[in-house]
Amino acid sequence: MTRTLGAVCKRCRREGVKLFLKGVRCNSPLCAFDRRRTAPGMHGMKRGKMTEYGVQLREKQKVKTFYGVLEKQFRKYYKMAERSKGNTGKVLMVLLERRFDNMVYRLGLASSRAQARQMIAHGHLLLNGRRLDVPSYLTRPGDVIAVKNRKSSLELAKAALSVMSQERPDFLILNDTEVPSGVVVREPVAEEVSLVVQPQLIVELCSK
Repeated sequence: MTRTLGAVCKRCRREGVKLFLKGVRCNSPLCAFDRRRTAPGMHGMKRGKMTEYGVQLREKQKVKTFYGVLEKQFRKYYKMAERSKGNTGKVLMVLLERRFDNMVYRLGLASSRAQARQMIAHGHLLLNGRRLDVPSYLTRPGDVIAVKNRKSSLELAKAALSVMSQERPDFLILNDTEVPSGVVVREPVAEEVSLVVQPQLIVELCSK
């Protein structure tokens, strides 16, 4: 599981965009990105024009940070996208969007993708009635994601649902019952990714 060491808000400031890595806190006055939008470091305000390589690299790093994946994982997704039919960049974004931890977050059962990964690893969630502790699992249409019917699991999920600020995408349906669950109705499309990104820049970088 990906671990973020150090100040998380610096990652948003580095990419110049709010990545909502801390969930609800990112929408509050405590958000460091809103208070200081310059890149971290003493030279954050003195940066010159970025090179073409730099622009491509920052786009890739932004996506990696957003989904919480490491370089080795990202390369694996890129190779899968490259072998698939269709636009490589769009297929790459769909693969990342299909991750189990991302689906849990977008359903609203976790307040951030980091919390979703932790909940999955600790066995708070079920996929098709069985425990699955692999955040990177690629979900498919028809998959049912449910909260485990125990007090600690239900408290975590309901607390996240009560403060959910994002719009739930059309490819997911939430059953907000006593034991919350959701269904993956269909595969997402690249345009439904909740991050403004230019996948073509990533493809140009990774294909070098």
